[in-house]
Amino acid sequence: MTEEAIEKVGVKVWSDYVCPFCMLAEGPLHEATRDLDVEIEWMPFELRPHPTPTLRPEDPYLPAIWARSVYPMARRMGVDITLPTVSPQPYTRLAFEGYQYAAEHGRGTEYTPRVLRAFFQENRDIGQVAVLSDIASELGLDSAEFTEALTSGTYTEAHRKALRLAEAYRVSVAPTIIIGGRHRIEGVPSVAQIRKAVLDAQAESVTQGAACGIDGC
Repeated sequence: MTEEAIEKVGVKVWSDYVCPFCMLAEGPLHEATRDLDVEIEWMPFELRPHPTPTLRPEDPYLPAIWARSVYPMARRMGVDITLPTVSPQPYTRLAFEGYQYAAEHGRGTEYTPRVLRAFFQENRDIGQVAVLSDIASELGLDSAEFTEALTSGTYTEAHRKALRLAEAYRVSVAPTIIIGGRHRIEGVPSVAQIRKAVLDAQAESVTQGAACGIDGC
């Protein structure tokens, strides 16, 4: 398999900014692909879209799931993560519209991990435009233009279109990772899982390319 024959593999990651497992998935994703030719695209999946009530950290559910699942997994993975005290948890539509702006201006890859860190490591209310604008500024984006885009709904339809893609792929779990359009991983993946899926997708691409060369696809 020659280097020239290997095509860039698309990796779509459906996540929500209030999902701790999405933050935990980031590390294995980047470790597994750091030396591979991939294009990672973060995709929106709102776990509780408006007007569904969002969760409250003072209620029993969140502390229980964090004690049972999130904290043990984070300790094993060496990830610093804490149950935010923001109550109720923010809706994430505006944060996702901010992603659309960031992606259009070449900062989409950095934006999603930064928003996750803001919520789970800095206890910031990512439902607030001012918080998201600060993050945009950190990434070198025009904070005034970013704020205007969010307040005026410039990217609302782009976000809705992205949500429809989640429906088309039948995404029901965050995170859901689809590699090469065919290999699907739900939940927090291992490095080995992601790497195998990427390498398999690369091999399939080369095989398909060779077949097209012979048969004239």
